[in-house]
Amino acid sequence: MPRPTDVDATPERAVRTRMTGTQRREQLIEIGRALFAERGYEATSIEEIAQRAHVSKPVVYEHFGGKEGLYAVVVDREMSRLLEMVTSSLKQNRSRIRVERVALALLTYVEEHTDGFRILVRDSPVAAPDGTYSSLLNEAIGQVGHILAGDFSRRGFNPDLALLYAQALVGMVSTTATWWLDARTPPKEVVAAHLVNLCWNGLTNLEADPQLGTDLPRTTPR
Repeated sequence: MPRPTDVDATPERAVRTRMTGTQRREQLIEIGRALFAERGYEATSIEEIAQRAHVSKPVVYEHFGGKEGLYAVVVDREMSRLLEMVTSSLKQNRSRIRVERVALALLTYVEEHTDGFRILVRDSPVAAPDGTYSSLLNEAIGQVGHILAGDFSRRGFNPDLALLYAQALVGMVSTTATWWLDARTPPKEVVAAHLVNLCWNGLTNLEADPQLGTDLPRTTPR
């Protein structure tokens, strides 16, 4: 009579190595995210993705239709994650708190989802969907512009200029976050505090009709 251990060995090994379709899809997404962040879209191949997952190339094609499909899923997930973090930070009641939360939300995303941020700030391939980091920034600019327009109206400023200020504010935070991606110093809380210091103290003392200095040199038409 065979011993119980002899009977159970083979099925147990099979269960350990077999993945469901959902598990395999998630594994491929994680591997794709890591490779796209490390090497970029063009330098990443289906062959390497399949090799790291220990599957054949047809398995990747079955789940995503190709590298473009996998990249689109990765970008969409990162866009959704970052957009949720940014938009939730804009739901605070006080304007200064909103600025603080936006800066900290973006830096937190860079810290906790570095691979995702590296992918988003790169140029997307032609075949990728429109969801890119620039479109996410445009979404944030629109929301910040709406907030500033109300604030400008209450203070007697031209609300039509709110979008210009929103571009400047979001652009400053975004550029600093891209720099901090590699610098990682000082801590994100310190970076956010200095960003808010510049943003808020500048906004607090806005002039209603700013003018360039009259002593600036004028360009002579040719």
